[in-house]
Amino acid sequence: MDFGYDGRTEELRGRLLDFMAEAVLPAEPVFAAQVAAAGDPWARPPVMAELKAEARRRGLWNLFLPGTEHGAGLTNLQYAPLAEITGRSPHLAPEALNCAAPDTGNMEVLAEFGTPEQQDRWLKPLLAGEIRSAFCMTEPEVASSDAANIATRIERDGADYVVNGRKWWSSGAMDPACEILVVMGRTDPAAARHRQQSMILVPRDTPGVSVERGLTVFGYRDGPHGGHGEVVFTDVRVPAAQLIAGEGEGFAIAQARLGPGRIHHCMRLIGMAERAVELMCRRVVSRTAFGRPLAEQGVVQEWIAESRVRIEQLRLLVLKTAWLMDTVGNRGAHTEIQAIKIATPSAVEWILDKAIQAHGGGGVSQDFPLAQLWAHARTLRFADGPDEVHRRSLARRELKPYLPV
Repeated sequence: MDFGYDGRTEELRGRLLDFMAEAVLPAEPVFAAQVAAAGDPWARPPVMAELKAEARRRGLWNLFLPGTEHGAGLTNLQYAPLAEITGRSPHLAPEALNCAAPDTGNMEVLAEFGTPEQQDRWLKPLLAGEIRSAFCMTEPEVASSDAANIATRIERDGADYVVNGRKWWSSGAMDPACEILVVMGRTDPAAARHRQQSMILVPRDTPGVSVERGLTVFGYRDGPHGGHGEVVFTDVRVPAAQLIAGEGEGFAIAQARLGPGRIHHCMRLIGMAERAVELMCRRVVSRTAFGRPLAEQGVVQEWIAESRVRIEQLRLLVLKTAWLMDTVGNRGAHTEIQAIKIATPSAVEWILDKAIQAHGGGGVSQDFPLAQLWAHARTLRFADGPDEVHRRSLARRELKPYLPV
């Protein structure tokens, strides 16, 4: 693989770096002030609409979708350095570019599996940034790290399906602009283990849908996802035409959806780590303790050096994974996708921890972005599958050639 950026990537990087410096980073305190003034942690501050309009004006829109029919036509390898840049402000930049989860995954599902009618009704307004969506898979009553445990029922009744169940960590559900829920549930409990589940499109305003509460992440609203919600479905009736792909396809759709989502998270995590190192370096050269700058303390120098080593290792693995996804497909890159999902959040969590330590009490305060970035990185050790599940699967793949037939 070639490590150099091609012409289009370099041009988009330049535009995106300018957008970050001129619009996104200055908007961070504005966003926080507008949320505080609204008195509602799930409010949509006006500055976000301004950022989205400016991103569209600059041609920085839907960069995540590889196909030219719906997206920018970038490969995963081209998108990787762009997503990394947005990771420097993960609570604003991805949404500003219409590249934020869960909308990205939901748009990918609709683009790949949706009918023309589903695409016209839901994909088009999502691509235009006119609405947002939620992904309802995880449940409070079961160990959702095993998707086969999903208990929510999706039962056929004439021309409709009826949905009953309780979901939580439903990303996007708290966003006032959320209009459509992608819901995973069981259509046939008697089918083979991975053919029991299906996915269905449920408009948020359907009778029987109740968004019970928002779930904070270490006390934060976890802004890039539009807010996680606990959602109850009570005899929710939707037309059968809103089932995605067909009965029994839910598990396969989930796997197709989560692969790109995992690498996107890792791309942005590297940007978070870069910002942490920048803030750490600025802090330690400006502070003195025990008669000399913090930057001259050996332990601080070790933090900085180790952070750089870890970032470079992670970036190389993420780029290799992106290249494989482009050349041999998501299935061919399965090992690497799991590897980056294991390695990146924990390493970035470590880097952020050292940056927080270098800032002293300021590091855990609202005066710096580090505490919120740390909370986000720590959460990503659960998102799209916890570390332990990926380690289990990766180990089993490594062991397979050595096991008796």
